[in-house]
Amino acid sequence: MKTSRHTATIHTQSELQEAYDTLAKAHQKLILDYQYLQQQLSELKRLIFGSKSERFVATEDGQLELFTEVSSITAPLDNDTIEITYKREQYTKPKQQPVRTTLAAHLPRVEETIEPEGLPIGAKKIGEEITELLEYTPSSIYVRKIIRPKYVLPEAQNIVIGSLPSLPILKGNAGAGLLAQILVNKFCYHLPFYRQRQIFKGQGVMLSEATLCGWFNATTRLLAPLYDCLEKQLLQSNYLQIDESPIKVQDFHKTKAKTKRGKGTLHMGYHWVHHAPVEGLVLFKYAPSRSKKVPETILQQYSGTIQTDGYSGYLNLTTKGSIKLLGCMAHARRYFEKALDQDASKASYVLEQIQKLYTIERKSRERDIHSTTRQRYRRRYAVPILRALEIWLQKQALAVLPKSAIGRAIAYTLKLWTKLVAYTDNGIYEIDNNRIENTIRPLALGRKNYLFAGSHKAAQKAAMLYSFFAMCKINNVAPYVWLKDVLERIPEHKANRLTELLPNHWKNFS
Repeated sequence: MKTSRHTATIHTQSELQEAYDTLAKAHQKLILDYQYLQQQLSELKRLIFGSKSERFVATEDGQLELFTEVSSITAPLDNDTIEITYKREQYTKPKQQPVRTTLAAHLPRVEETIEPEGLPIGAKKIGEEITELLEYTPSSIYVRKIIRPKYVLPEAQNIVIGSLPSLPILKGNAGAGLLAQILVNKFCYHLPFYRQRQIFKGQGVMLSEATLCGWFNATTRLLAPLYDCLEKQLLQSNYLQIDESPIKVQDFHKTKAKTKRGKGTLHMGYHWVHHAPVEGLVLFKYAPSRSKKVPETILQQYSGTIQTDGYSGYLNLTTKGSIKLLGCMAHARRYFEKALDQDASKASYVLEQIQKLYTIERKSRERDIHSTTRQRYRRRYAVPILRALEIWLQKQALAVLPKSAIGRAIAYTLKLWTKLVAYTDNGIYEIDNNRIENTIRPLALGRKNYLFAGSHKAAQKAAMLYSFFAMCKINNVAPYVWLKDVLERIPEHKANRLTELLPNHWKNFS
């Protein structure tokens, strides 16, 4: 009897322990899910109500002076808490007399003299008051009328006539200046064709949408050889930054196949952007997908270094050349910036260390040092910071919850660590991909205005124009002046000298 009771007690304790373990696991899962949802809610609130800036302000102790020895790096304890308080003193700006801005000296002056009324004879001029106003005359459209007289030679009875200059569109009635302005308006100032039609209408010129589209297609055909030349030049660079940006494209095949979805069926395509920082080259390439096959096709013959975000499509590319991968520190920093609300102590520490790395980069740019010197300074000042940070991240990875915001930030950074620190191997490398993200920004602004591309071919033609205008921007070239000049030159320009027309060379060539 005692044995049976004892056995029943053991079974009861075993069942209770099993039930307890099950509840403990369920409780732990609920905690993880709760923290994950809290982090998602915090991120959503920031997207809706908060600032989009990733700027992190460190404490005074976290500042790093360049060219001073890095003695030690103090990491926060696991259980540290941070209490942030500050005092704000109200600043009253002293009143100053308004000062007129000096108008640019290169602008043409149209003089207007106003004499006093009723000026008597014999009045002597002792000086003058000059007032300059910045004025504006709306852009004017005019007809360029080319007259070519015909002559008959008295001896041979032949008829001679002056040669017609090369025109951007053969047998077309649009000049290089008008075509350049239309494309600059669309791809630099984000004015769709229908808005430009309204502007032309207000100036008394009626243009149909078909006419504008026809001019656009003819101009892109004229620029296609220059675009091919750009791609060849870019793929010869030893260092590229690559990123991709989505663009909606009207897909007529989907529309016909799935008539229930109607006329507005859109396909999500991608502009793959390539930037050669050393040469000042930018190449946009459109592809219908974000597949790994896209960079493999573009970079099939490429050998060198590419810098990307953490997208797995760039890993283990099957190409003929040898490719080295660099990571983007800005993407890693973004994860810790998002984790500030959940774990301010750990996230702030990492952000402070990353800020020190960026301070080194900023000081190097300000001093405009050679790439070799830049590499030497990185090894002296940045590498010790990176080594200490790696040890700290490896230690914290064992102590944080994997699904938490700080856990995902640490896991992402450690996964790409060798690629993130590889920028210290060469002075021409950048610490992040921010420069190429700035290049993509006009594309994002354009999407808000014209919403989608009319076809896959139109998206690739847009990629061509974005490439040229992005190069104009980074090489400090006026896009309208460049495009007008190129449209006038390219019909007769030698094919083996097309590189002279690219914006990075055109500035000196012109």
